[in-house]
Parts: sequence; structure tokens; C-alpha cells
Amino acid sequence: MPAQSSIHFFLNWAKERIDEMDATLTSLESKAGEVQADSHAKASQLIADLQKQRDAFRETVEKQAEAGEAVWARTKAQLEAEWVSFGDEVTKYIETFGRQIGQQQVTFQGLVAAQLKAWREVADKVQIAAGEFAAERRGEIDASVARMKADAAAAEEKLQKLARAGNESWSALNAALAETRAAFDRANQTARDAFK
Repeated sequence: MPAQSSIHFFLNWAKERIDEMDATLTSLESKAGEVQADSHAKASQLIADLQKQRDAFRETVEKQAEAGEAVWARTKAQLEAEWVSFGDEVTKYIETFGRQIGQQQVTFQGLVAAQLKAWREVADKVQIAAGEFAAERRGEIDASVARMKADAAAAEEKLQKLARAGNESWSALNAALAETRAAFDRANQTARDAFK
């Protein structure tokens, strides 16, 4: 597989994170007006900081979009650290203000939707790309797509069950999201390996 094509798998990883960041910010912004007046300035500042983190993440991805695989491997390590920092700030926001305004479930629902959308988009892209390979390779790639879709369905079921429960702590919801995100990453890597 040409080096440029393998970069798409790194971009899938990054896009999934950016989509989650966007979903988080949309959720936080939608409820920001409900934060108690004495806390509103601090909540607004946390949202602004999260926006800056998301923008910096997106900018790094855009700058590296044409880079080679070795550069992406280094960049991904940097982006993973930024991703963790973003998540820590979201947790701080939820723990500080989320209980006041019912933010936790709204944010979780947005993150679930972003993750599931990413699963579907990547599976569709891989399936389309599989059509370009010879028949003997296509079977392996089709099997990767089938596994990815099955993993996506299992992730969706788990996340929807948690969403319906509605009484889980943010740390439990966040752990479930991390688990399904890791499954997405494994599926993405498996598809990437099938193309090599």
C-alpha cells in the first residue's frame, strides 16, 4: 500500500478524536447558560480553554496531513498527550459544573454519537478501498470490515445501555467511552495492517 494511503488510518484516528472534542464542546456550550451565576465566568473560561485545546489539536493534524508515516507516529504520540489533557479538563468541568445543570448525560450522548459516526465512516471507507485490491487480498480486507462493523455494533449496544441507565458516574461513562475508543483504534489498526 502506498505510504500516502496508510496515512488515512492516522487521519481516521485523529478525526475520531476531533469529532469527540467537537461533540463535547457543543454539549458544554449548549448548557453553559444554565451554570449558576457565581460560577458562570469560570465555566466560560474552561470552555474557552477546551476550545483552544481542540483548535491546537486540529491545527496539528492539518499541518501533518501530508506527512509521512514516521512523522505521523511521532505526531500521534504528541496528540495522544493533548487528547488526555482535553479529557482531564472535561472531567474537571463535569465534576465542577455538570451536576448543577445535568451536563453529564448530554455530554455522554454527544460522545456516543460521535464515536458511532466515526466507526461507520471508517468501515465504509475501508470497504470502498477494499474494492481496489485483487480478489485474494479483498477477502482479508472484507473480513476486517466485517469485524469492524461487528465491534461497532457491540460498542453501540454497550454505550446505549449505559446511556439508558442514566445514573452512572462520569468516571464510569468515561471508562466505557475509553474502552470503545480503544476497540475503534484496534479495528482501525487491523484494517491498516490488512492494507499493508
